[in-house]
Amino acid sequence: MSIDFHDPKNTTSYTNRSVDNDWKQSIANRVELKGIQAADVGCGGGIYSKALIEMGVESVVGVDFSQVMLEGATAYAAYHPNIRFQQGNALSTGLDDESVGLVLERALIHHLTSDELAGCMQEANRILKRDGVLIVQDRTPEDCALAGSKEHVRGYILDKFPRLLVQESSRRHSSDHVLAALRAAGFNQVQEISLWEARKSYHHFAELREDLLLRTGRSILHELSDVELEDLIDYIQQQLAEEGTEALDKPLVEQDRWSLWFARKD
Repeated sequence: MSIDFHDPKNTTSYTNRSVDNDWKQSIANRVELKGIQAADVGCGGGIYSKALIEMGVESVVGVDFSQVMLEGATAYAAYHPNIRFQQGNALSTGLDDESVGLVLERALIHHLTSDELAGCMQEANRILKRDGVLIVQDRTPEDCALAGSKEHVRGYILDKFPRLLVQESSRRHSSDHVLAALRAAGFNQVQEISLWEARKSYHHFAELREDLLLRTGRSILHELSDVELEDLIDYIQQQLAEEGTEALDKPLVEQDRWSLWFARKD
C-alpha cells in the first residue's frame, strides 16, 4: 500500500510544511549560497526549493520524476519567479553540464538501488560547476533504528511495527556505501554530519493525531492499513501519556535524525 507519487490525489502531500530553521542554519554554515544557481533533485513538493531561495540562492530548478509532484510544487512556489520545475530523475536530470553551483538531494537516495546510487552521484558531478557542492540528506539504517520519544515520533512507528523497521533499514544506504559512491563519482572533499531536523510542531496530541490519520507527507504510513494506523495512534498516545496525561495537552515538536553529506567538486 505504498504511496503512489503519480496519483493526482497526492499532489499536495509534500507541500504542507515549512523548512526547519536549524536545517537552514546548518546548510548556511557550510555552503556559500549567495547568488548561486541550484538544482533540487527529487524536489517533491518544492518546499526545499523555496527554502534555498529564502536563504539567498539566486535561482533553483527543481527536478522530480513525478508530474503530480511537480504540479504541487509549481503551485506551492507560484510567487517565486526564480524557481522553475522540470521532469527528470536522479540519473538523468536533463540539466546541462556544469550548470549549477549547488545540488541538493534530500530524502532521495533511499529510492535508489546500489547501482543507481553510483549513477546518481555521477549525474550530480556532471551538472555541478567546479567547486560546486552536492548535499545528500537521508537516513542511514542507524538513523532509522532510533527509539521513539516525544520528539522522535517516527521511532514509535517502527517500535510498534518492527516489520517496517526491517523494510526501512533494508532500503537505506549505509554511510560507508554513500561515501564510496561519492568518491567513485570523483568527490574527494566530503564532510558527514548528523542533524536533528524539526519536521512539524503541534499544539497538542490531538493535532498530531489528525495529521497522522491523513498520512500527509509520511510515505511510511501508507504501508499500514486503516486499522493498523488507528492502533499506532493509540500506541503513541499511551507512550506520551506515560510522562503524565498533561503531556497530551502540551506542544509537541516532531523531529527526525538525518545524515548529511557535503561533497565539493574539485
